[in-house]
Amino acid sequence: MDKAELRFDLGTARVCAVMNSGSGRRRHHETAALLNKRLAPHCGRFEMRVAEHGRDLPQLARDVASEGFDLVIAVGGDGTQSAVAGALAGTGIPMGVLPGGTFNYFARDLGVGETIEEGIDTILDARQSLTDLGEVNGLIFLNNISLGAYPQILKTREGIYRRWGRSRLAAYWSVAVALRRLRNPMRLTARVDGEEQHFTSALVFVARSAYQLETFGLEGADAIRDGRMVVLVAKASRAMPLFRSALRLAFGHSARDEDFDMIVTDRMEIETPAKAQLVAHDGEKTRLASPFRMSVRRDALRVLLPADGRDKTRA
Repeated sequence: MDKAELRFDLGTARVCAVMNSGSGRRRHHETAALLNKRLAPHCGRFEMRVAEHGRDLPQLARDVASEGFDLVIAVGGDGTQSAVAGALAGTGIPMGVLPGGTFNYFARDLGVGETIEEGIDTILDARQSLTDLGEVNGLIFLNNISLGAYPQILKTREGIYRRWGRSRLAAYWSVAVALRRLRNPMRLTARVDGEEQHFTSALVFVARSAYQLETFGLEGADAIRDGRMVVLVAKASRAMPLFRSALRLAFGHSARDEDFDMIVTDRMEIETPAKAQLVAHDGEKTRLASPFRMSVRRDALRVLLPADGRDKTRA
């Protein structure tokens, strides 16, 4: 297929934008106005669907995916992008990415821009391409999944936010509280290529975002670009050593051999003694049954990228 065939014809397309109003009413209204002004006039038909709460996004995205749209646009942070990607995976329906979150790792990996305005520029002059996705027990993830300490941090943070409101201080405090409550490390059995490895750890982090690994100063970005995933198993099994590893990571001093065991693969299984465990995925959390079967789904999602091939996050 040549470049002309890969171009996306927005002018004849039935387009739906999916977003979450739970991130802030005022911000939602501003974003909707921007889409109606800059994007809607260029579409054959344009609609918006809004989830009142983040937990409603996966079902909303599945409903939209079944309605015959030519393009579905995910508007928001990595959690929104992940929900829409999970609904579109394997359908052949293209996905547009309008990054509206804090980190926007998926948008940065694709090179579609770091803001909603830059993302709109991409969609207005776009080509279609295929990208890989991560999967764990049937659940799609874009950037990462983790077991152990990080899901507990997310759970603790929600309680602190409800009581004290959202703030950076509250987010940092939730890390300290969650680590203080960390009592028992996980005992893990990892199976890769028919071989078993055993670990005792407080955290397993599975990366599918090359940009995120580079931001953390960790190895493995090239492996992800080659279609694999990078599994980091923290050598720390208790709260304080894990906290020191996190501090080294935050200040760019983390060394793989000192803080993590690294496994590079496109398919693996991790089993824990617990029958079910909380798993963090792209900033969300879900309880999944052990064993956790993880794999890379090659070319599973059709996405829109800049037509000229330029990476808008690095231009």
